[in-house]
Amino acid sequence: MTERYDFDTPIERRNTDCLKYDFAVKRGMPGNILPLWVADMDFKTSDQILEAIHKRTEHGIFGYTESGGRYFEAVAAWMQERHRWEIKRNWLVKTPGVVFALAMSVKAYTDEGGTVLIQQPVYYPFAEVIENNGRKVVSSDLVLGSDGKYHIDFQDFEKKIIEENISLFLLCSPHNPVGRVWTKEELLKIGEICLRHEVIVVSDEIHEDFMFGGHKHIVFASLQKEFEEISVTCTSPAKTFNIAGLQISNILVPDGKLRSQLKKQIAAAGYSQLNTIGLTAAEAAYRYGGGWYEAMLEYVEGNIHYMKDFIERELPQLTMIEPEGTYLVWVDFRRLGLSETKLEELIVKKANLWLDSGAVFGKTGEGFERFNVACPRVILKKALEQLKSAIVSS
Repeated sequence: MTERYDFDTPIERRNTDCLKYDFAVKRGMPGNILPLWVADMDFKTSDQILEAIHKRTEHGIFGYTESGGRYFEAVAAWMQERHRWEIKRNWLVKTPGVVFALAMSVKAYTDEGGTVLIQQPVYYPFAEVIENNGRKVVSSDLVLGSDGKYHIDFQDFEKKIIEENISLFLLCSPHNPVGRVWTKEELLKIGEICLRHEVIVVSDEIHEDFMFGGHKHIVFASLQKEFEEISVTCTSPAKTFNIAGLQISNILVPDGKLRSQLKKQIAAAGYSQLNTIGLTAAEAAYRYGGGWYEAMLEYVEGNIHYMKDFIERELPQLTMIEPEGTYLVWVDFRRLGLSETKLEELIVKKANLWLDSGAVFGKTGEGFERFNVACPRVILKKALEQLKSAIVSS
């Protein structure tokens, strides 16, 4: 399948105002550091998306733009065909990003000074949008089991909801950074507990299209009608098609009251119509990007296997948590016995790698590092060789 697309040839991203490559020095890193941190891909997006953008730009007018029926039909078809969830047009609330939607949800569904539940180690903007909006973070930490996978402590999950008077839970599904694809049974337990205690579930499903090893993503809201009524589902083509810079997300809110509350906060933030090119790209992605997506997914899965084999063979002192979903790999460095400061010194100064330190995902992430493996294999190989050299020489 992948022979139709070239994911192997590196594309120079420097000097394009690229956050990943061009802002190292500004963020305190060496200028020549190899970055595998921020979650965008080093692959050119689908030609079908580029063609749609080119056609739109030829018109030459970029005024305020709204989406019509064709846009919704493209989103709905993708959700139905890829995720077996039939959505309705009035559920759709478009935002410039999922993190923006999370922040608006925190404001819409909790009062200042209230509490919001998350599951650390988790994508660090979860805690940021809670704290920056004057709410308190409560974590029911995930537990790393002897099977090498993270699990939910459901007893602690419900206990935290009761004791901390939780009314809002931010679910990460698939989970970033630990790579879990939650099973139907796990999601049902989450839903039953949240229903029992009248907790709204805002589910970040931006990585829903990245599944490996036979795992299947299940949209939380799709499991039961009752779950739809308490849920806000955050989706986007940004990760799937590498168009994060075009700022387009599709937030699906079946319940009219929840939808009205969310839209009120978005309006209060002064936001209305989305980026013209983002809308064009998103529709093209969902209509015509399936072939590129499937080939990309196969290539990324190959990178994950390559990294797993490399670590097991060359760096047995590390433990890779093999992802069931996402293109982010969570690696345990704790057996090296290094402090957080010394670990960062090893990664940045000796290996010359820019990764996401596990500590930013919460205290339970200390001693781990997150790798973005959505890049040409030659880049991944170079990064792993640099890491090996740094560890061996230490």
